[in-house]
Amino acid sequence: MAKTDEQTQQKQPQPQPKQKAGKGREKAPKQAAAAAEPEAAGPPAPPARLRLHYERRVRQKLMQAFGFANPHQVPRLTKVVVNVGVGQAPKTPKLMDAVVSELAAITGQHPVTTRAKKAIANFNLREGMAIGAAVTLRGTRMWEFVDRFINVAVPRIRDFRGLPTRSFDGRGNYTIGIREQMIFPEIDYDKVEKIHGMDITFVTTAGRDDVALALLRELGMPFRGETPVAVEAKES
Repeated sequence: MAKTDEQTQQKQPQPQPKQKAGKGREKAPKQAAAAAEPEAAGPPAPPARLRLHYERRVRQKLMQAFGFANPHQVPRLTKVVVNVGVGQAPKTPKLMDAVVSELAAITGQHPVTTRAKKAIANFNLREGMAIGAAVTLRGTRMWEFVDRFINVAVPRIRDFRGLPTRSFDGRGNYTIGIREQMIFPEIDYDKVEKIHGMDITFVTTAGRDDVALALLRELGMPFRGETPVAVEAKES
């Protein structure tokens, strides 16, 4: 009897170990991750034309004109701030949306909505209400915007006789006011709800107005009573 019991135990199939539920599904996330990997990026975009002009010609001229011994003393353009105030935004919310879309088309960057810091009862203004939009441009977008502004937008200003040279703040920053946004070719005249102006500030590291004036003059800014400097095209 003992032998028969041993034989029956040997004949009985031994239970196989159960596979974990996660082992069979490990390959699927790996394959999905491999498929989700982005394709190889193309060649980098070429540098802006105005930036090449600054590095190759403007920097050397400013060093010779002001006697800078260190190349880091040469002033440079750090950022450009475009600001639009919408006083009728509390009454017409659609106007605020139109200004934001137009400013994004002009600068190529989504603007930031500026809000009221105080509540003013006479103007029906409450704290935190949207009253404008602003964009801060740096890097390649800044250089491309300045190039388009000088060579495309400024010549389209009505009765243009040159930009004023007295709009510096004493620290090397230059601010000008534009009466209408129609000077920019990105604006579609048929889609404009209302003509509005904007303030454009060019922030530099000059620290002095005369040095900042020389910098903007060499970049091709058409000041009043002066012949603007021609910016050469990019070298191949």
